[in-house]
Amino acid sequence: MNAPVDVSFFPRAAKPLSSYRKFWAARFGTAPFLPMSRAEMEQLGWDSCDVVLVTGDAYVDHPSFGMAVIGRMLEAQGFRVGIIAQPDWQSAEPFKALGKPNLFWGVTAGNMDSMINRYTADRKIRTDDAYTPGDIGGKRPDRAAIVYSQRCREAFKDVPIILGGIEGSLRRIAHYDYWSDKVRRSIVVDAKCDLLLYGNAERAIVEIAHRLSRREPVEHITDVRGTAFVRRTDDDTRLGWFEIDSTDVDVPGLVASHINPYQTTSEQAAGQGTTCSKDDVASDASAIGLRRADFSPPWSTEVDPTNDPTGVNIRPLTFMPSPALAQRTGKQTLPPRDRTVIRLPSYEQVRSDPVLYAHANRVLHLETNPGNARALVQAHGEGATARDVWITPPPIPLTTAEMDQVFGLPYARSPHPSYADENGSHDHATKIPAWEMIRFSINIMRGCFGGCTFCSITEHEGRIIQSRSEESVIKEIEDIRDKVKGFTGTISDLGGPTANMYRLGCNSPEIEAACRKPSCVFPGICQNLGTDHQPLINIYRRGRALKGVKKILIGSGVRYDLAVQSPEYVKELVQHHVGGYLKIAPEHTEQGPLSKMMKPGMGTYEKFKTLFDKYTAEAGKKQFLIPYFIAAHPGTSDEDMMNLAIWLKKNGFRADQVQTFYPSPMATATAMYHTDLNPLKGIHRDDRAERVDVVRGERRRRLHKAFLRYHDPNNWPLLRDALKAMGRADLIGNGKHHLIPTFQPMTDGSYTSARRKNSSTATVKSPKPGQLLTQHTGLPPRVTGNR
Repeated sequence: MNAPVDVSFFPRAAKPLSSYRKFWAARFGTAPFLPMSRAEMEQLGWDSCDVVLVTGDAYVDHPSFGMAVIGRMLEAQGFRVGIIAQPDWQSAEPFKALGKPNLFWGVTAGNMDSMINRYTADRKIRTDDAYTPGDIGGKRPDRAAIVYSQRCREAFKDVPIILGGIEGSLRRIAHYDYWSDKVRRSIVVDAKCDLLLYGNAERAIVEIAHRLSRREPVEHITDVRGTAFVRRTDDDTRLGWFEIDSTDVDVPGLVASHINPYQTTSEQAAGQGTTCSKDDVASDASAIGLRRADFSPPWSTEVDPTNDPTGVNIRPLTFMPSPALAQRTGKQTLPPRDRTVIRLPSYEQVRSDPVLYAHANRVLHLETNPGNARALVQAHGEGATARDVWITPPPIPLTTAEMDQVFGLPYARSPHPSYADENGSHDHATKIPAWEMIRFSINIMRGCFGGCTFCSITEHEGRIIQSRSEESVIKEIEDIRDKVKGFTGTISDLGGPTANMYRLGCNSPEIEAACRKPSCVFPGICQNLGTDHQPLINIYRRGRALKGVKKILIGSGVRYDLAVQSPEYVKELVQHHVGGYLKIAPEHTEQGPLSKMMKPGMGTYEKFKTLFDKYTAEAGKKQFLIPYFIAAHPGTSDEDMMNLAIWLKKNGFRADQVQTFYPSPMATATAMYHTDLNPLKGIHRDDRAERVDVVRGERRRRLHKAFLRYHDPNNWPLLRDALKAMGRADLIGNGKHHLIPTFQPMTDGSYTSARRKNSSTATVKSPKPGQLLTQHTGLPPRVTGNR
């Protein structure tokens, strides 16, 4: 087995979170809850807040809620932090509740994107909101990050606004907006925030808070990783940067050879007979078509001989190598990466040209590794209104010690007392479903190197896995056991974005820092990826051995292509940590959509199922795999969905909860949806570009969803018409081998599911007891003697 990777290597170390000198207000100590009212501030002895956080979620003081993490982290640095949760956005008055912040506003739409939280994949308004007491919808505005920022500016216009959270993170450049069906500007421009922090922002927010506390102007803070901001095109802070022009594709001329992504910058330069010295690089920058944003010294101090009558400063001519000749000889001069910025196509260009949109999306995703990513810049506006949105490289991932620090902060692990009912309980009318879901769960890691194109985890949290120590995880289990009201002995989840990427990473720190692959597991598992699950097995065993802990379940999705590399892990998981069924996500059965998703084929699923069934039988249990699938994903044909439906029926699955592809901002699959192009294969304007079959229109999206729910009688008329049009009328009949029957039962346009939330409102003729197998009950039909 490969040794577990604990801490990633990067070109330069980041300043540890624990190394800052605390702000003077640390003398006030730790608050039981961060205050949400003036009265609570007075109880703490505060006359003002240094930072006021505004969030679209109810305030739950738990490490799974981003606003609580940021608030507690700032509190640990000595700052007084207040929270305004789900304010009435109709005026600025509710934003004045805690007074004027001394340092800055911290704004987020919440744990979810406000548009995804508010609308279904069919653009229908949801009536519920899992992050609101009582599960009531409508407690936050559309595009909440923009609205909250505007109201904060109205309340106290001279206070800096720091925008964060996933809504801002996924909109840091010009992006396709599914709800308006157009390309929108960077949210930095629309929200008029001073800084946008993307990703998990502990590092950035701590540094920025301390710099603002030293009275450094916010407009001067342009060197923090993981941030985005607006610059005027004539701003002096842009001087001294090497700019790579990437505003177009298919430029005529010689194409430089690709650089080996597994080499460091120094090795690349040495192999080409050059160095990484800034002086050496600058003197030969023109050899690769780079230009300096402005000629700073020593170039700007050169004297024009025509204006020097004395002749003292006349210098001999210097012959610079031709770019074409330099490429022919194979020499390539690289600029210093930390002073290089890539200019993306402007907002106006990507708005009107799908090819350039796809190109910009591809470049953005290539610059996501904290070890080698370069800054990005994208112009917005023209003429007097022209502005540049600058995006610094991603933040350096947290070390294990820093992860322990973040999750070890003094969280109350419950909703704010103001949400309690008349009995002081959070379990009835004021229950917050999102808190209930994670109440007894533990996050053991961050990040994902899967690179699934429809997912936003990598864009937000990064692909470098950041893991907590075993001791930190065990301590949190004990805290839940001893302190959380209602604990009955079952931990509902030990996981994160995925259940089994804990402590997995590249075997070579140097390769990890230089790699530019979007996924470590597609099209196959990288030979440099460590897949040892032993550290995770150790946590499982130690956790369930704790006194008072009866069961530890795994609720996060298992990455089964990694799990099969460690049969011992599968055995441990199946025999001790599955509560009747285990959810996994093959997403599809056909290669067309799978290749666009960057997901493994069904052969890997079958390997995992074989191990699952084997170890289930050995344990003498009855347990079942519950596979999840996506309908209408880019690259999916009608035939692909038909074949998936046949597979589902053959394997006895009836999927009640169906996910239709949701084009979230900045995802690669969303770029496919908008442009009909595949950014994974490179972007061209000719026949070399790979076209993608995109499922648009209500009828076709409904058809793909209907194939997943082939068992719903209300879908049968649509499926019959589609199968006949596809030349597959042979699948219509009343035998077991047919997909749908020829007859149509008397229905009233509704469907009854084993889960109430997935049922239609009207009543339909119920199936006989014991005949229904759904992917969410996880249980087989009862033996009743009926067919």
